Amino acid sequence: MTRTPIFAANWKMNKSISETAEFCQAFSEHIIDPRSADVVIIPPFTNISMTRSLLRPTIGVGAQTVSHYLSGAYTGEVSVEMVASAGCSHVIIGHSERRSLFNETASLLTEKLQRVIAAQLTAIFCVGETLADRESNLTESVLLDQLHSSLKPLATQLVDAPNQLVIAYEPVWAIGTGKVATIDQAQAAHYFIRKTVANILGSEAADTIRIQYGGSVKPDNIAQLMTQPDIDGALVGGASLDPESFYEIIKNGIIT
Repeated sequence: MTRTPIFAANWKMNKSISETAEFCQAFSEHIIDPRSADVVIIPPFTNISMTRSLLRPTIGVGAQTVSHYLSGAYTGEVSVEMVASAGCSHVIIGHSERRSLFNETASLLTEKLQRVIAAQLTAIFCVGETLADRESNLTESVLLDQLHSSLKPLATQLVDAPNQLVIAYEPVWAIGTGKVATIDQAQAAHYFIRKTVANILGSEAADTIRIQYGGSVKPDNIAQLMTQPDIDGALVGGASLDPESFYEIIKNGIIT
């Protein structure tokens, strides 16, 4: 099955309003055929509205997380409805930094996923193992647990809306370290994820759902990653902060 590649720029806690404007202006000089790839820019909350107003309509805008609450007295929280009204089409759920630094549990991530799907936005759901997990041969066990714990409770909704889910495989040991999983390691993990999703949601949904690789992605390693049958794009961190670098990743990653 042919799946449209998806490249997402996760800026994390970077870029002021003026820096965001500069990025959008420079990035908008590049024309990306929407039939070749889906592209999403994911800035901090404060920059979402500006990013949406400055980018071409064919470029998506996302949020880096959302609250599991709908509304109310939750100081500092931002709801799915709020990011949708600001122009977001995508939301990252379960990034390893949210799991480890902010103690986001599987049950919490399930609630967040439910909010995103109900709001008809697309969730970029992150899974991945630590270096200790990989060295202990626990990669598949960790991925299985992360996928089952958060996706299985929402199986009914997700089977009916597979296009609202993108899975990002991000080996924690490769994020921001300069280390990249080998081609065989990355493909094996993506294949296992797709097989597990098929067990949870069925083969048709598993064939539809796109799986990105995340972990020190750069213009010079994306092309080889994208030759693999189960790798459908990239969730890009540091290399996405520069508009030229991110564009080169997209250009090099589109397999014609």
